[in-house]
Amino acid sequence: MFLAIDGILTPAETNALRGVAENLTFADGRATAGRIAQAIKANDQAVPSADLDAIRAKATAALMAHPVFAAAARPKAMTPLILSRYREGQTYGMHVDDALMQGLRTDLSFTLFLSDPDGYDGGALVVSDAVEERAVRLAPGSALLYPSTTLHRVEPVTRGTRLCLVGWVQSWIRDAGQREVLFDLDRAIADVLAREGKSALLDTLTKTRSNLIRMWAA
Repeated sequence: MFLAIDGILTPAETNALRGVAENLTFADGRATAGRIAQAIKANDQAVPSADLDAIRAKATAALMAHPVFAAAARPKAMTPLILSRYREGQTYGMHVDDALMQGLRTDLSFTLFLSDPDGYDGGALVVSDAVEERAVRLAPGSALLYPSTTLHRVEPVTRGTRLCLVGWVQSWIRDAGQREVLFDLDRAIADVLAREGKSALLDTLTKTRSNLIRMWAA
């Protein structure tokens, strides 16, 4: 399931994080890439600092608190976020993310966009499935969530700077199909609650959701 989620960060929060990021030190992003990826990766990544920790903490809290992200990902754990910068000419070729990162199984990948798409050209996140490629450039504060099994790339930036946070989720629900069933069930519960309030149907749906989570959680 590919999901674009708006409003992870408010405009004010996004502007504040960008302002802090402008004063960070960046290094060659190939330092965190595997042997194969090093040949196709050309970006910058913020080096560890107290200010970077503050950015990570703010964004991670916003992600975990967002109801759509929480329902779609059902995060058990999350890697520390990487603040990536793509300047003119920088790109990241087609690749798939590592299955294990920092002791976590990567079930879901996400990119949280910080730059206004009007401020740069190119730099689309392109995700591929068996049918087509999707090129994504989202508004600042929005995120694309997608399976970590997916081939993807970042097109070359031809003008301006693309700034984003990327991370990976180990989900309580390992199977992607099961996560989608629960996500659809969450939406059905919300719809029934809005239309009927507390009801026998709502009780049945919430019981079913809880029992499926018990069956599938790992």
